[in-house]
Amino acid sequence: MFMPGILFVIISNAFAVLPALVIRIAFELVNENISIYQLFDGFERQKLIYDLFGYSLLLFGISVLVLALVRGLFLFFMRQTIILMSRHIEYDLKNEIYQHYQQLSMAFYRKNNTGDLMTRVTEDVSRVRMYLGPAIMYTINTAILFVLIIYSMLTVNIKLTVYCLLPLPLMAVLIYYVTTIINHRSERIQQQLSVLSSFVQETFSGIRIIKSYVREEDIRAKFAEESNRYKQKSMALAGVQALFFPIMLLLVGLSTIATVYVGGQEVISGTITSGNIAEFIIYVNQLTFPVMSLGWVTSLIQRAAASQKRINEFLDTKPEIISGSASTQHLKGEIEFKNVSFTYPEKNTKAIDNISFNAKPGEMIAIIGKTGSGKSTIANLLLRMYDPSDGTILIDGKEINQVNLHDYRNTIGIVPQDVFLFSDTIHKNIAFGISSATSEKTAAAAREAAVYDNIMEFEKGFETLIGERGVMLSGGQKQRISIARALIKDPQILIFDDCLSAVDTHTEEEILKNLGKKMQQKTSIIIAHRVTTIKNADMILVLENGKIAEKGDHDTLMALRGNYFELYERQLLDEQEMEE
Repeated sequence: MFMPGILFVIISNAFAVLPALVIRIAFELVNENISIYQLFDGFERQKLIYDLFGYSLLLFGISVLVLALVRGLFLFFMRQTIILMSRHIEYDLKNEIYQHYQQLSMAFYRKNNTGDLMTRVTEDVSRVRMYLGPAIMYTINTAILFVLIIYSMLTVNIKLTVYCLLPLPLMAVLIYYVTTIINHRSERIQQQLSVLSSFVQETFSGIRIIKSYVREEDIRAKFAEESNRYKQKSMALAGVQALFFPIMLLLVGLSTIATVYVGGQEVISGTITSGNIAEFIIYVNQLTFPVMSLGWVTSLIQRAAASQKRINEFLDTKPEIISGSASTQHLKGEIEFKNVSFTYPEKNTKAIDNISFNAKPGEMIAIIGKTGSGKSTIANLLLRMYDPSDGTILIDGKEINQVNLHDYRNTIGIVPQDVFLFSDTIHKNIAFGISSATSEKTAAAAREAAVYDNIMEFEKGFETLIGERGVMLSGGQKQRISIARALIKDPQILIFDDCLSAVDTHTEEEILKNLGKKMQQKTSIIIAHRVTTIKNADMILVLENGKIAEKGDHDTLMALRGNYFELYERQLLDEQEMEE
């Protein structure tokens, strides 16, 4: 598309230059016919000369109109090729960035905020497209128009051409100076836009908390402050551009004055005609828009360079988690942690330290401990959101970094601690993990998660829209729909990350009972705070400060009368006090 676009630019500019030649001929014809008309004053042929004069001007007018229409047609073709090409590049670039985002590990998302990620895939890509489309188009158009016009001017009169183009070197120096300023200010604008986008995204995500604590005015003031910073940076850039364009017009005006003055002297000396002055004035005016667009194009290029730099920062980021090649399509579900330790990249303290345990297919492994003891870290490592700092994780006897990541995660069902539901129907949220899910499978998963009756109470049942992040549902309903989403996959390994905290004891027992039936010959990892949730597990790991303090089944740990015993007694006492 690019080469045909350049051809259309050349043709359109050729038709842009031709009207000046037509007008020159018409201007000279006017001068000659006026003299002839006056010469035949009082004769009958004067009317004939007048009619011929009128027809000639009409013909020249139609010629200029036809040339303009033909030029407009090729300008249309030019935009349809170059601008269309830039849209295809924008499409490909957005897909490339989005796909790259999906390949990056969780550590990347912990370091970068959502607003900044969104800005780079929307605003920054749009500015790169403006460079690849309009900026390139106008640059090529300006270059070709300059060549054609200067060539046409030189063939008429070299001296007049030199005087007309004298302001151009000054213009080049001015453009070079201004582009440097535009570049720095464009980068600041993009950085502030990312900050503003992140602030807005975070505000709307936490709107319930903001309203609950009556902090609307405070948040509004902070938004106004960030928005004002963006406005000031944008105004600083606009100030440079506002000064730049009038100066460009002034320099073009000086060229026009030089044309009239020097051209008049050349007419007196007989080297050119008065029609040539009209021709040169048209040429100078034709250079006005390209000269004005030169500053705009320069701004686009500088802003696109700043945006491309920001895009490349993320595109150059390498995924920390690389998939292995070993297939896990026939995964049994045996898990083994061997002296596993892990430290989050942005922290210095170990989240877990020297963890070792083994889970065989059909077993339920429970993990319990205080907040911050490393329970969710084990789930993240098992999902291979991170790789361990030390030690080895084995899946069916293979190191986890050797197995195919897509196949492996496809055999796992995860119910995270922080439930996330999409702004869609209940059916699509439950069926999210399996594209071929039927209504019967969705209903069966909802029954296993003890949420079917709640869903049927809604007017539209499974087709009920739940709003952003499931705002229409209660905490317990969201947790159980999240459980149904994991169960519908019929996973070989199931991970419950403290996902029963908002469920009452009776419902919890029903879910665990259904889970025991469904997960026969499969592996379950249950992370919980309540001892009642995990007391029937095959093995319980009690974590403290990232280490395994105790290990065993419920009876064994109660006999030790250690941390688990104290936790069980304390929770039992709390339940009795609540009943009283």
